[in-house]
Amino acid sequence: MEESRSQSDQPSSPVSRRDMLKVSFGGAGLVGAAVLTTRPGSSSMVAAQDSSQQPMGHDIVMPDVVGEVDHAANGFNPSAILTDFDAGEISTLPSGQTLHEYWITAVNKEIEIVPGIVYPAWTYNGRVPGPTIRVTEGDRVRIYFENAGDHPHSMHFHGIHHANMDGVFDAASGQIQPGAKFTYEFDAEPFGLHLYHCHTAPLAAHISKGLYGTYIVDPKDGWPEADYEFVMVMSGFDIDFDAENDFYVVNAIPFHYDHMKNPIKIKVGALVRIFLVNILEFDLSNSFHLHANFFYYYPTGTSRTPTEFTDTISLMQGQRGILEFRYKFPGRYMFHAHKTEFAELGWTGVFDVEE
Repeated sequence: MEESRSQSDQPSSPVSRRDMLKVSFGGAGLVGAAVLTTRPGSSSMVAAQDSSQQPMGHDIVMPDVVGEVDHAANGFNPSAILTDFDAGEISTLPSGQTLHEYWITAVNKEIEIVPGIVYPAWTYNGRVPGPTIRVTEGDRVRIYFENAGDHPHSMHFHGIHHANMDGVFDAASGQIQPGAKFTYEFDAEPFGLHLYHCHTAPLAAHISKGLYGTYIVDPKDGWPEADYEFVMVMSGFDIDFDAENDFYVVNAIPFHYDHMKNPIKIKVGALVRIFLVNILEFDLSNSFHLHANFFYYYPTGTSRTPTEFTDTISLMQGQRGILEFRYKFPGRYMFHAHKTEFAELGWTGVFDVEE
């Protein structure tokens, strides 16, 4: 079941995953791969194929792209998304219950995902991922949803709510046509880490093009205090629409948190809490690996008892969990998908740990 696509639905510089790997690594494997480069207006990507061709002293870490995208033109910045928790407009209902109101619009928007490659995304409020909705268990959530796109869209929340708020079947439950509006309203439960996404067929197209976001429900007594809280949404981009991802991302821009660009700065000994969500389409699973450290893992965040102490987890689409850790030593430490292909196509980053 496919929706028709106009010329505007096509990426400006199509590059398939197979072509990119072929050109980038030249069939020589990963040993010498250092930097992927893209030229504006061109789909060419090249990489060093042999470490013997590298200048002495050249840092060989992981593939990357040269330069940065125009975050201002995109309308969002992955560094800001890390901590952009949105409580909405807060008021108190006559019953005494806290009300959080949000205005969310589904809109088509071109975003530059790597320098020179613009992707025709479908977004919530013009960003990918959409707003990070954060409330407290038992609060009332009210979302004024408008479809300003050119396809039917909805918002489906992972949580507990009435069937007519599920965003699945028809206009009565929030599946709305272009130009239409709908109000979702429900109480926030259970506490934990959840997500939302469009639930319109073909579902893979609507999710992969950018219609997803994070939904956090804090316990009534809150989480234990942390020095840093970060949201990380794992996903990908299929820029040539062949149902295979060409880039893998956290918070929607490949390679954004790499050590030469925007590493995440934290302090030695500080408690770090990551709200990690996997919404990746087209691949069966995704993963998160933390270098030189271990973390406590709380699946779905619905219990304050961790299930394991580890350095790597894997997640199917829709699975999510909370990670907590501290670094004992200063330095630069990678985090990335522990699937080499995913990491080399964008899903990688660095914590810059300072004294």
